[in-house]
Amino acid sequence: MSDIMLHSVEHAFLDTIKIMPFIFLIYLVIEYLEHKNNTTLSHRLMGHKKRGAVFGAIFGSIPQCGFSVIASDMYSRRAITLGTLIAVFVATSDEAIPIILTEPGRWKLMAAVIGIKLVIAVFCGLAIDLILSKREQDVDEHACHEHDHHDHFHGNCETCEGGPVQSAFMHTVKIFCFIFLVSFVLTFMIEALGEERMASVLLKDSFIQPFIAALIGLIPNCAASVMITEAYLSGAVSFGSMIAGLTSGAGVGVMYLFKRNHNVKQNFGILLLMFMIGAVSGMLLQVVM
Repeated sequence: MSDIMLHSVEHAFLDTIKIMPFIFLIYLVIEYLEHKNNTTLSHRLMGHKKRGAVFGAIFGSIPQCGFSVIASDMYSRRAITLGTLIAVFVATSDEAIPIILTEPGRWKLMAAVIGIKLVIAVFCGLAIDLILSKREQDVDEHACHEHDHHDHFHGNCETCEGGPVQSAFMHTVKIFCFIFLVSFVLTFMIEALGEERMASVLLKDSFIQPFIAALIGLIPNCAASVMITEAYLSGAVSFGSMIAGLTSGAGVGVMYLFKRNHNVKQNFGILLLMFMIGAVSGMLLQVVM
């Protein structure tokens, strides 16, 4: 068992360290854009309430969870609709896209993940707003102007000190830890159990696998998206299950929602809604594909 553990540590470390330069470059670009254009979302979403879900889904598709934090803050002030919040949450892929990009020849997979989640986000966001509009729910106009200053948020809770380079470096270090840990666990389980038993343990091709993945996706941390994406890339879970987990997860935006929105019952209702959207979407994809 000790030999398996040492081999798993070595294998996970080598697999992780070789992708870190590319991860750093990706996050350097993301952090730069985040520093420059972070507040664009606020103005777009508040200026187009009826089409807020569309803009929310587009912004949420950018591979970092800073926009989900912004959306949580705006929803807590009723500056955006519930449909727009859900669209941002659903479209958010957190760390999944950078991880997929580290795999050679995975551009089509990246496009499929972004495209499918974008469609789900727009559809669910518009549908929710349409249903709620019939119950005369509207956005608080006063809230839109009350906070018209340029708030600046970061997807992984870094500060502005040090600029994009320091933020990208800190983010890369955290991702290294997550990927190494997940890679170690997966490698160890495969080595210890064998590939066939491993597939059985993770319920590969099982009807309930998307529900389990959607539940894991609710964890308000980028470790969840790392684990789900790595599990798919290693062949442990299906594509539908990966979409289920990435759709239900909104990264640290969920934590910020609970911090800013004091209606706890409503917050749990949003979590349940996210779980249902993720699980049903993943299940449908698993049946079709």
